[in-house]
Amino acid sequence: MKKEYSTKDLEKKANEIRQDIIRMLVKAGSGHSAGPLGMADVFTALYFNVLKHDSKRPDWEERDRLILSNGHICPVRYAAMAHAGYFPIQELDTFRKFGSRLQGHPERERLPGLETTSGPLGSGLSQASGIAYVGKHIDKTTWRVYCVMSDGEQEAGQTWEAAMFAGKNRLDNLCAIIDRNNIQIDGFTEDVMPLESLKAKYEAFNWHVLEVDGHNIEGIVDACNQAKAIHQKPTVFICHTIPGKGVSFMENDFKWHGAPPGVSNMPGEPAKEDQVGIALKELRTLQGKIISEHE
Repeated sequence: MKKEYSTKDLEKKANEIRQDIIRMLVKAGSGHSAGPLGMADVFTALYFNVLKHDSKRPDWEERDRLILSNGHICPVRYAAMAHAGYFPIQELDTFRKFGSRLQGHPERERLPGLETTSGPLGSGLSQASGIAYVGKHIDKTTWRVYCVMSDGEQEAGQTWEAAMFAGKNRLDNLCAIIDRNNIQIDGFTEDVMPLESLKAKYEAFNWHVLEVDGHNIEGIVDACNQAKAIHQKPTVFICHTIPGKGVSFMENDFKWHGAPPGVSNMPGEPAKEDQVGIALKELRTLQGKIISEHE
């Protein structure tokens, strides 16, 4: 039976996951900071409320399928999986190490609980749509498919081929989640390649679209429940998040898209030797209130 968590419990869990993300990146000396921190609330909602899954039976046939298209934010998925019991939390220390199950992009054959190997941006929605098609039209199952994508990969043409396929085939068992944090490695998305209006574009492809606050866990759960009630259309959440959420010098700064703390000095940022301490201190505090003593 799924354990029931209060919203406060989930908020604490998300902050514990953020702290583990920082520790993982520091031990690895490489990796992405902004996206994983920004998506901690979403992954907490998924693994601890929304998904039908069993960490002790990762291949359980009736499980919901979670596809991570933007594989570079895998620190948040690994941390959430560890807290959900898929593997010991201590194994997070092996992130990006040679021979580790926790590679810089998820590899399906290394770690139980992963549905796909991800890396090439723009391919995840195609994979998720194919899986959803089999579930709905061939196997006629009740499990659902969730696909997490970055906003930057909405610039990839394959994403829109998949959106067209999913809309045409009325894949109402498919829910896509776009991390709308407005940044990518080269700058702000609207400077690199303007994306708006994402809502109108997906609606034109026969999708049901919901705008979601990506840091409101209760709202994320409610949106997932709404999606279950939509028939004959796939659903997409345009999930508005703050990249680097919880760390003041990282928030909304695209320089931290692919950089870990404590490695290099950046103009206008804390000295590299101070970055980790500041980040962890701020993550143990939410709006001046200690919500987590996770160490």
